[in-house]
Amino acid sequence: MSDFEERAREALAQPKNVGEMNDADRVGTVGSPDCGDMLRMWLKFEEKDGKKVIDRASFQAFGCQTAIAVASMATELLKGKTPDEARALKPDDLSGDLGALPPMKIHCGQLVEQALKSALDGPDQDQAVEPVADTLAAQLKPKSGGIKIVPLD
Repeated sequence: MSDFEERAREALAQPKNVGEMNDADRVGTVGSPDCGDMLRMWLKFEEKDGKKVIDRASFQAFGCQTAIAVASMATELLKGKTPDEARALKPDDLSGDLGALPPMKIHCGQLVEQALKSALDGPDQDQAVEPVADTLAAQLKPKSGGIKIVPLD
């Protein structure tokens, strides 16, 4: 087992900051129910030394285990960052102690990066916004009531 796999396994055994945040200031959702990889991230800000910084971050994910591990690491390292500092983070930065992502797992880091940017760029929670599904699982339900079958090549 590689060092990356071992660190990812440890992060998955006890992921941090999993679940909805009812008092979040921002929420961002990315992914597609068609492919199954979806991630929602919540952000709560506070004022610190005259700057707006991330106080807490949480996530909910459906997809590969690496995306869950990266999201767990990212929510920890976002604490205390300004929105501009957080926006500047790249997938390898967000993976924290996991280290650089293997080439076949880079999309997992990109999913986390996109969810973060969606939350940072979205409207404040107290503004009128188009409603999102109560949970990420609700978004995965087929809209037509049927099952979509996608042939694999």
